[in-house]
Amino acid sequence: MAPADDTPSPPPTDEEIWRSYDSIEQRLTAPVSERMLDLAALRPGMRVLDLASGRGDPAIRAAHRVGPAGTVVGVDASPGVLQIARERAAREGLSNLRFRTASVESLDGIPLDYFDRTLARWGLMYLDSATTALLAARRAMVADGLLVAAVWAEPERVPYFTVPRRILEKHASLPPIDFDRPGTFHYAESARLHRDLAAAGFVVEHEEEQHVAVIEAATGSEIVAWTRAVVLGRLLDGLPKETQQAWEADVLQELEAFRDDGFIRLGGVTRIVSARVAG
Repeated sequence: MAPADDTPSPPPTDEEIWRSYDSIEQRLTAPVSERMLDLAALRPGMRVLDLASGRGDPAIRAAHRVGPAGTVVGVDASPGVLQIARERAAREGLSNLRFRTASVESLDGIPLDYFDRTLARWGLMYLDSATTALLAARRAMVADGLLVAAVWAEPERVPYFTVPRRILEKHASLPPIDFDRPGTFHYAESARLHRDLAAAGFVVEHEEEQHVAVIEAATGSEIVAWTRAVVLGRLLDGLPKETQQAWEADVLQELEAFRDDGFIRLGGVTRIVSARVAG
């Protein structure tokens, strides 16, 4: 008999992780995408640029709104995750939408002075240089174009991220959240986003907040698995097994406070901003 292979399995890719959760997040976060499209005042025939498209929201919804006479281009640096978006667009029969694998900061190959609207849902804050991306988007937009972006609010109002992290801090020494670096809370301070938009040639016209769930499950164990895969994987990796087990036990207990109608839901407050091309 051949010896057992004790080689550890490789970690799942981003594409594999998001295929597991795409359907549920797509459903839960639809109100944010739809509100962004409302604020963008999309009409049939418009040309739309979607920054950091990921798995296709809100680009796919935008393509339905602008219709066959319109055009939507989604840009993301991850070809694997964009494949999920392409498959969904094909299932929904969209011929006015294409996705490009490219740097969101440079937008290589994207035409200048072309797009009526730019969308950016939960992508700007993770870029190495969001200001560079905003400048590139500005160049790609027509005069009087409108940009609509969604970013996360302050950590204390985003429990999907901060609850499991706060509990982990009881068991391990963690670096503080660095608001100056790319990450979930880079634009938690509204003024920072306003400054970067102004530097890129935009004038903020409207800002609002919306609470949204990003994960829902019947059991705490399912939420823990999602947290490991999506939120705290890097912080948990390398910690002793006993520390991880203690963290998980505490998380499972605290998650019950978020149970409603038989389901545990975690999310947070997202800030939605619309800004017009200046001048």
